[in-house]
Amino acid sequence: METITCGSWIGQLGKALAPRELEALLWVAQGLTTKEVARQMAVSPGTAANRIENALFKLEAKRRLDAVMKAMHQQIINPLCIVLVCIMAMHASLNDGDPMRRDRRAPERRTAQVRIVRKAEALELHA
Repeated sequence: METITCGSWIGQLGKALAPRELEALLWVAQGLTTKEVARQMAVSPGTAANRIENALFKLEAKRRLDAVMKAMHQQIINPLCIVLVCIMAMHASLNDGDPMRRDRRAPERRTAQVRIVRKAEALELHA
């Protein structure tokens, strides 16, 4: 199946949206405004708005965020970062015994103790 990649999102062609509507929706998923989508697609802002509205209508969504969520649910679009997260998770599970890996622990809280000691020293010097 053919795909379109825009920024960090990938879309599947042939699943309810025309190619330009899918491209517009992918740019919307990136968080771009209508004018920015128009610049990316090299069309006028009115044309970009029409493509976005057509995608909203076909996905039966009232808002852009709703359209992105419905498209993700129907597996029309997917973020590319999911692939990166899966690779990182697989790497972590395979290399669990890595001696160079160490878990971080919370820093010790010694500031209160240091202040108390300094106050006591200051009182002893003045006495």
